[in-house]
Amino acid sequence: MTTAPSKVLSRLGLPNLGLGVGLRNTHMQHILKHGVEVDWFEIISENFIDHHGYARHVLEQIAAQVPIVMHGVSLSIGSSDPLNLEYLSKLKTLAQEIKPAWISDHLCWTGISSVNSHDLLPLPLNEESFQHVAARIAIVQDYLERPLIVENPSTYLEFQNSTIPEWEFLGRLAQKTGCGLLLDVNNVYVSSYNHHFDAQTYIRNLPHEHIVQLHVAGPTDCGEYLIDTHDQPVPTEVWQLYALAQALTGGVSTLLEWDANIPAYPDLIAELRKAEAVLKGDVPQMPLSRSTHEAPISTPVNFQLERSHAFAQTL
Repeated sequence: MTTAPSKVLSRLGLPNLGLGVGLRNTHMQHILKHGVEVDWFEIISENFIDHHGYARHVLEQIAAQVPIVMHGVSLSIGSSDPLNLEYLSKLKTLAQEIKPAWISDHLCWTGISSVNSHDLLPLPLNEESFQHVAARIAIVQDYLERPLIVENPSTYLEFQNSTIPEWEFLGRLAQKTGCGLLLDVNNVYVSSYNHHFDAQTYIRNLPHEHIVQLHVAGPTDCGEYLIDTHDQPVPTEVWQLYALAQALTGGVSTLLEWDANIPAYPDLIAELRKAEAVLKGDVPQMPLSRSTHEAPISTPVNFQLERSHAFAQTL
């Protein structure tokens, strides 16, 4: 694995950590026995909140060796519900204990009326929702006493009353609140296919000085939609977008996501190391995985339609 660059970038004072993967339970014994073999790890924050068992013990050992980033899925920054202060308190406590390089979550909502859907749901991208989300990001950053890093989600529907392109919405959030951006190039690819926009236009029009991290992953072609499954090798199209993003940013932290059909740790590291080849101009030729199922196999579109309609009624 390459040594993580030591230069601190101007973007929020946060460094390029190098190449990392998500810390998953299935790999913990291998890591303890053979070493980390990566520059850094990303953890799912919720997996370690109020958790003091074996996984937490392993995390503390790993955190003593390489940087850790906390990546959340429950902040629900776009919800019409009040911010969950109990969750924020636990998130801050975990950060004080783990001392992550940064904390990230998604531009989405996850529930209403205190009911968590456990899905990253889209929101209408218009001036009203922009002001709503910007105000909530400011509150979160003040509470956590650090910048929030906001990720673009993969989506399967768009609101008819959206008036702002997602890249512009995220860029304005970064400029107004000072938050950072986690650019998931796989999510850009998935959403561009589903909504018929140009993925390169999306990436080129973000404020690159606010991008502190990139995600790459493998989606699944389900016919009418691409689904963000995180269970396949990264296809050529995503690697091409990754190369573009790295060129435009000047180089930022890279995270390979793989959350289902998880391979053995050496195979995961081999997939991550493809990023090094990409940065040298050698883009892997990997086809997009195609589903053999008749129905979407993850994040059902009908579910997003139902939940998003419910959310629209609260606005």
